[in-house]
Amino acid sequence: MAEPDHRRAQLPAVQHLVVRYAKRGKMRFASHRDVARVFERGVRRAGLPIAYSAGFSPHPKISYAGGAPTGVASEAEYLSLALTSRQATAQVSERLNAALPDGIDVIDVIDGGPAGGVGPLEASRWRVVLPGVGRADAARAVAGFLALGEAPVERLTDKGVRTMDARVAVVEMDVLQPDPTTAEEDCAILRMVVLHTAPVVRPEDVLTALRQRYGLEPSAPPVTTRLAQGSLALLSPENAS
Repeated sequence: MAEPDHRRAQLPAVQHLVVRYAKRGKMRFASHRDVARVFERGVRRAGLPIAYSAGFSPHPKISYAGGAPTGVASEAEYLSLALTSRQATAQVSERLNAALPDGIDVIDVIDGGPAGGVGPLEASRWRVVLPGVGRADAARAVAGFLALGEAPVERLTDKGVRTMDARVAVVEMDVLQPDPTTAEEDCAILRMVVLHTAPVVRPEDVLTALRQRYGLEPSAPPVTTRLAQGSLALLSPENAS
């Protein structure tokens, strides 16, 4: 019989795992809180020996890093799990994928060592599809944006309207050649590397600057996907896919 949660709360963590997972399809519209609930249920269904916090109301020791905004897909989301007994990483990956809903897919599980840290998440590489935007128009807008000293934009947040500099966070940006075998042939596709600044600059802020300054207006909502996140060395052009 499985131990009740209040008993497992007393067991120390002996293994920390780092999980890389993807948000795909309709799950890109899930909020960070929704994803956290999905993983808590998934961990229970998978029967993983998760460690719990101490106190009156113990919580599973699952920590998240650099979550993508609601409405954005990702191939590089990270979380860490603290377990009370050692598990094979391949089995953890298999058990989680069997327990999680379609659209939340575990890509890799590694042993995070004693600390269980994800590592430096300095920046993200993004791919943004702009329906109905010509490649030449996109290229001109990108060149103009990269030549700017600053690009202040406003975003509505929970604390009101906030102004941020979209240009300062963009390390690089270019326009990709579309694949003629896909429906993206009539779209401009941007690839950008954006620093994790404070306040956070999102791809949508960069798109706002491109629209306001260069009239770059897609015919349908952009499709944004995080391809990778990590150190700037990892996201350098020679490591781009």
